[in-house]
Amino acid sequence: MKNYWLPASLLLAGTCAFGAVPKLAGRWTQKDFLITFWCPPPATEEQLSAVAAEGFNLTWTTAEGLDVAARHGLRAMLTSELLKPEVLEDTAKRAELDALIARVKSHPALEAYYLTDEPGAGAFPGLGKLVTYLREHDPIHLAYINLYPTYANEQQLGVSADAAERAKVGQPTDSGASTTDAGTVVRYRKHLHQFIETVQPDLISYDHYHFLKESDGREKDGREYFLNLGMIRSAALSANRPFLNIIQADTISKNWRLPNAHELRWLVFTTMAYGGRGISYFTYWGPKEYNGLYQDGHPAPLIQDVTALNKEIGKFGPALLELNSVGVYHTAPLPYGGEAIPIDSPVQIEGDGEFVLGLFARAERPNAFMIVNRNYKLGRELMVNINLPGNQLQELNRQTGKWTRAERLGKNRSVKLKVTPGDGRLFRVLK
Repeated sequence: MKNYWLPASLLLAGTCAFGAVPKLAGRWTQKDFLITFWCPPPATEEQLSAVAAEGFNLTWTTAEGLDVAARHGLRAMLTSELLKPEVLEDTAKRAELDALIARVKSHPALEAYYLTDEPGAGAFPGLGKLVTYLREHDPIHLAYINLYPTYANEQQLGVSADAAERAKVGQPTDSGASTTDAGTVVRYRKHLHQFIETVQPDLISYDHYHFLKESDGREKDGREYFLNLGMIRSAALSANRPFLNIIQADTISKNWRLPNAHELRWLVFTTMAYGGRGISYFTYWGPKEYNGLYQDGHPAPLIQDVTALNKEIGKFGPALLELNSVGVYHTAPLPYGGEAIPIDSPVQIEGDGEFVLGLFARAERPNAFMIVNRNYKLGRELMVNINLPGNQLQELNRQTGKWTRAERLGKNRSVKLKVTPGDGRLFRVLK
């Protein structure tokens, strides 16, 4: 992927804001920061006990596993062959679906209905009808659909980009750039727009698998990570919906490499800095050749790092759900799809490292920020200059989930920080 200049208006990464948790009458409302996975384990007492102990709060199961999930304090995504658009055209099957909904909709463990993964735009009308049908029969539970990443091709996305549309995106910044780069932006933006307009989802979910054997994920084919994250955030801003990022935790594809603990942390904290409201690991359960978190029923070493990370996510989650994302920026060198910190930003960064700055507000008043070290190999020091209203600075404690005792900002309103590889730190300023 070649580099294109992407104006702030394209990604809406600047001063727009979206609500912390949308509250629509008679609709699903997010209660917790979602921590889940793909490829669920069997819904047995032993396995779901492990899932809960590992810090996940959402598993997947058939109706028969809901009671087990509830006993372990887990919410559940329901899977069923009846959750397909074509079922609505078959009278007998639709009656079976009605019976299933009636059976599960009052269950305390139910969180969502799983519909499909990576549909093309041609499937959106049918999925929209199914989402509407489920909402009419059970409005308080999520109908879950996961979308393609930016690197899906035109046939997969089901949309195209003509020359005039590509020309509006921007000018190439290097002589080897291709018009297909602008086409990526146009196609994906159209794909997201059609999905939101047609399906009317309550959550936007997508996957993006970033770490390749031939690179560290920041060059060549891995360059689209922040482009994808920014465009999903833009869609969430426009629709006032939360979004969830599915991150890489296996080597199911031959050109993938397994992320290490710092790289997983980088995936999680960059998602949170962009205002994400959920993390899903791909994959949890499967055969040894998947190289996932569990292999042939046995835990892989990476599950220990995921467990520690999940416990931290669980502490950050409540604070993040109370905040609105109002801006996200990068220090130089800018990644593809990233936006520089504007000169009027109330938080400025000084230092030689590569950082993401996420700005947040509560009750429409900017008062919080997250700093993420974009370098997942080296820890970095930086100076943060703060011009948010108030004089008392607090940091979220990742062990307790509570804000630390407030420290008074000095006359220069600057603090020196160190951020470990791929990590993030969340602060707020009080009056």
